[in-house]
Amino acid sequence: MTFSVRPLDPFSDAELLHGWVTHPKAAFWMMQDAKLQDVEREYMAISAHEHHHAFIGLKDGEPVFLMERYDPAHVELKGLYDARPGDVGMHFLVAPTDTPVHGFTRDVITAVMEELFADETTQRVVVEPDVRNKAVHALNEAVGFEIVEKIEKPEKDAYLSVCTREQFMAAREVAR
Repeated sequence: MTFSVRPLDPFSDAELLHGWVTHPKAAFWMMQDAKLQDVEREYMAISAHEHHHAFIGLKDGEPVFLMERYDPAHVELKGLYDARPGDVGMHFLVAPTDTPVHGFTRDVITAVMEELFADETTQRVVVEPDVRNKAVHALNEAVGFEIVEKIEKPEKDAYLSVCTREQFMAAREVAR
């Protein structure tokens, strides 16, 4: 499956994103009660941030996922772990659908990881999913993430997890 990504536009993409982040399946995104203006404001802040970037993932030109890339030494995990040079933080959200395709979310996270590791300076991808999000823990494990430790963030208890380029490549080989 082939995906592409483009930079998110906080104005033209806000309505689309609002539908995604307020959908019941996006509960761990913690924006269930967000208004359209809240989503616009959140992504305007991200687009203006030096260390945080958002992208729309496309399949055949249609938006199907949201991807955020951030520097965990400056955003999300600042002061919560020992960041290393080459660490890149990531969030992803698959668009809700009435016609789910088996394996699609795994294809999306694989594409997200490929996009992040396409940057030669990326050594590890770092994530901090909610400890209760069992579905994303299984997906993370499938692409090579290992849980490092449970951490307390202001908004949630999370499993700090990392995936090196080598771990990702090994997981891709196993999946074939």
